[in-house]
Amino acid sequence: MKLSKFITERTDQILTEWEAFARKQIAAADGMSDLALLDHARQILEAAAKDIETAQSEKQREKKSKGLAPKPGASNSAATKHGELRQLDGFSIDQLLSEYRALRATVLRLWQQQITKVTDATSDDMLRFNEAIDEAIAESAAAFSEKSSQTRDLFLAILGHDLRGPLATLALAGDCLLIPTVGPDQTLALGARVKRSTATMTAMVNDLLEYSRTQLGVTIPVKKNRGDLQLVCDAALDDARAGHPACPFELETSGNLNAAFDSVHMQQVFTNLLNNAAQYRSDDRPVVMVARGEAQAVIVTVCNHGPVLTPRSLKRIFDPLVRLSQDDEENAPPSTSLGLGLFIARQITEAHGGKISVESGASDGTVFTVRLPRS
Repeated sequence: MKLSKFITERTDQILTEWEAFARKQIAAADGMSDLALLDHARQILEAAAKDIETAQSEKQREKKSKGLAPKPGASNSAATKHGELRQLDGFSIDQLLSEYRALRATVLRLWQQQITKVTDATSDDMLRFNEAIDEAIAESAAAFSEKSSQTRDLFLAILGHDLRGPLATLALAGDCLLIPTVGPDQTLALGARVKRSTATMTAMVNDLLEYSRTQLGVTIPVKKNRGDLQLVCDAALDDARAGHPACPFELETSGNLNAAFDSVHMQQVFTNLLNNAAQYRSDDRPVVMVARGEAQAVIVTVCNHGPVLTPRSLKRIFDPLVRLSQDDEENAPPSTSLGLGLFIARQITEAHGGKISVESGASDGTVFTVRLPRS
């Protein structure tokens, strides 16, 4: 059977086996729906089958082998869109290439079961199919890299923008303190502004350091000691209030809150959650933090009432460099977040052997839950 015909007639079988591989081998595929996981795979196979049937000269084949052959519509091809979406879904470039390796292997393995012997025709089909897949890989990888570059550029732009605010406040406070006539009341007000600005910049720097650590392949180190988690919650609330003086915060505690944890890093987790909640809350509702002790774990929740997050947002919310107000939530307030706080919160929680999750609804609001084992 000719390979192009086999691909056309057995597309569903190919995609079923390929999907099974992706779910087992690619971590980023965990939790994706069948439709999201397969996205443009069918169109990529259809394009490969069409390419096999398209006549080409030796000169065209040579150019294609060197990546020099022009491909009309490549910028809008299924492979290009596939690469862009995989970058948005949190795949790595290695995971993207693994998908293509699995797709290639699946097609050739199933097809070879249908042919009785290798001929010049079957060899040519195999060569043409490999060329088509290689072209699709090149298009997907290029789109993935371009999308990654755009994300990095946006991240740097946000960083520069967000640092200017607190730095300008510090500069203004310094200028005011140089004035001889500044009185005690004005000095206290300036001190409060300086404290808010330094709290904002400290949170940003901490997140940047932890993110850099994870990108170098190093897990976040935690040094656990037994202690009272309420003290950490209180400290995190102080940090959040310094950065968001207009936001009302509430803390509710119950049960035994003693556990083994790294107090510095857990304070960073709760501060990030509180800052996120303060930014996205509605003006008429407070941010509520609840800590309760259970038999085997301490549970801490942070709740805010604001725009309900979409299923796509909930899936991506812990990914690095994701800013939901820009990409997903049309009615959300403008974001001043680097898109690292929730990612760092998840990394630190998991380093403790804990788990962090999120739910969002109109009645209960958006609730982040941190489950921290006692030991």
